[in-house]
Amino acid sequence: MSTTTSDLLKGAAELFPGEVVTQAHVRHLELPGGAGRFALITLDNGLDHTKPTTFGPQSLANLDAAIDQVEKEAADGAIVGIGITGKPFIFAVGADLKGVELLKNHSDALAIGKGGHDVFKRLSTLAVPTFAYYNGAAMGGGVEVGLHCAYRTVTKSLPAFSLPEVFLGLVPGWGGCALLPNLIGADRAVSVIIENSLNQNRQLKGKQVHELGIADAIFEGADFLEQSLIWTSAVLRGEIEVVRPEIDRGDAWDQAVERGRAIADSKVHGAAPAAYRALDIIAAAKDGDLDRGFASEDQALADLIMGGELRSGIYAFNLVQKRAKRPAGAPDKNLARPVTKVGVVGAGLMASQLALLFLRRLEVPVVLTDIDQERVDKGVGYVHAEIDKLLLKSRINQDKANRLKALVSGVLDKAEGFADADFIIEAVFEEIGVKQQVFAEVEAVAPAHAILATNTSSLSVSEMASKLKHPERVVGFHFFNPVAILPLLEIVRGEQTDDASLATAFGVARKLKKTAVLVKDAPAFVVNRILTRFMGEIQNVIDEGTPVEVAERAVEPLGLPMSPLVLLELVGPAIGLHVSETLHRAFPERFTVSENLAAVVKAGKRGFYVYESGKPELDPEVAALLKQGTSVLSEEQTRDRVLDAVAQEIGLMLEEGVVAEAQDIDLCLITGAGWPFHLGGITPYLDREGVSTRVNGKPFLARGVASIPA
Repeated sequence: MSTTTSDLLKGAAELFPGEVVTQAHVRHLELPGGAGRFALITLDNGLDHTKPTTFGPQSLANLDAAIDQVEKEAADGAIVGIGITGKPFIFAVGADLKGVELLKNHSDALAIGKGGHDVFKRLSTLAVPTFAYYNGAAMGGGVEVGLHCAYRTVTKSLPAFSLPEVFLGLVPGWGGCALLPNLIGADRAVSVIIENSLNQNRQLKGKQVHELGIADAIFEGADFLEQSLIWTSAVLRGEIEVVRPEIDRGDAWDQAVERGRAIADSKVHGAAPAAYRALDIIAAAKDGDLDRGFASEDQALADLIMGGELRSGIYAFNLVQKRAKRPAGAPDKNLARPVTKVGVVGAGLMASQLALLFLRRLEVPVVLTDIDQERVDKGVGYVHAEIDKLLLKSRINQDKANRLKALVSGVLDKAEGFADADFIIEAVFEEIGVKQQVFAEVEAVAPAHAILATNTSSLSVSEMASKLKHPERVVGFHFFNPVAILPLLEIVRGEQTDDASLATAFGVARKLKKTAVLVKDAPAFVVNRILTRFMGEIQNVIDEGTPVEVAERAVEPLGLPMSPLVLLELVGPAIGLHVSETLHRAFPERFTVSENLAAVVKAGKRGFYVYESGKPELDPEVAALLKQGTSVLSEEQTRDRVLDAVAQEIGLMLEEGVVAEAQDIDLCLITGAGWPFHLGGITPYLDREGVSTRVNGKPFLARGVASIPA
């Protein structure tokens, strides 16, 4: 280890008090075929195989010490090659984010970047060839340490491989931005570093890693290391020559970078710097000057570590990975009752999606009911068709498809369908009287222990249960559309919902693989209440006279996945109007009902835009319907007004106890509305921009939570 690297890592180690230290064990073996003595470095943090291996300062120092050992052996001719691999099922998943978020100044952040580079790049300067064996999950720095090696193999069973840094608000800062485009070309590198990251951190499988040219060979998981060593021996003996395609360093490189910028613009609209910093480094890597590229990575990494985007990204990551698994306020899971049959009231699209989800995850009988046989048959037919699609895509085999189809059925008679059901969910028309009638009919025929769940998006669960003999078993179970994709499940406790019913609901949510958040029975719960206030303020400024395009552009700095009116089109103007009417009745002083939106719904329009030119343009028929005042706001004024409204509403929701903490608000928006990771949901952004304090007199989150520690 060089003195400089040693000093960097020793200094940084003091800032990572909770580091789970990764060891780098060196063992020696004779390669098959008589190729000679070989040194294999294995990364292992000593925890069980499900716990990821990460790199903090001490972990990097341990790897550096292992390289010291093998470097001398290589120089002395005692070994013919060096390999690096991970513990079973996990190669390594990058930097220790728990430590990164504790850093308080730029020099410490810069030390982390330089420390990683100084250690990893030693693998490319050793006197013998180096090999990386991606035997399991590899992300971030785990991918990058392998990129510094001369050769790479990958297992076919690899579950996840990515450079997710841009997703979190960083750049691949230990060689990824400089090395990957020089290995596989700029366009493929842009796909891995930018496109995959900004598409909800899309992961690569082993086959894709090989096809992209990141790995030179691919082997089955069962004997992956053994086959990799046989292949290594053949390479060292000259029996196998690894030929890589020539990299196009002409216009194709520049076009790839521009494609990346277009992707970033479409996803974050210039509001988050990480993607653009990564693209700048990729662009500069065109000349192959790796030292300059590494220095640029160091600087970008340090700048971004000290920025709000990374802190928010780590905060969001922790919400989804940790808080989501331990829902605040959830009752003792031992109170949950088993669910061996599910009933679904309704057979429309939403009900059919629910039936499919319950069927696939629980693999228990699922029965749908509706008011006529045609609707019932259509609902069951939808489920069967979706199972056939899964079979066609080889997601399930024929036996599984047959079994699932046999488990779903439809009946007209609720008594016949629900007499032995343990969990019954309604997905009928969003009108309180209709839902009360449905529950009365279900209660009359369902077993005494059965949970009665409602998928209502805005109505009172307590009112829905108020006329039942046993309101304690009614629970809100609010999914988000599309059901199969969005993870959030708002579980609503009514005034009389008991712990056993609630525990059963959370137990079902876990089996459905949903992110469950406990929500108080309040109008529109969490996501719809915040989005309706957000959208309502946009509609208000349009109604008052601000041009539609100005109102839409005003919130682009948030980097939302789509503009407000495109989101309204996705939700459906009629649903948006219905929720705004519900909230207006509850909170008339804050929630308005837009006359223009009502006119759009009355005219049967599906949205504000037409797409004949390939991009959204205001529908002339909608423009003719709009009645606007004369008060015109600027983009900045509009943004301030919208954010002030959202901050006020979140403050009131927390005062009312709609959720336990601000963290639950953010978890709901991330998993239920696709709110960007780089914002951390919404409250870190409102804190960072000073909106929370301006509106409520204080930030939502304590200093150091999604921000630099004091």
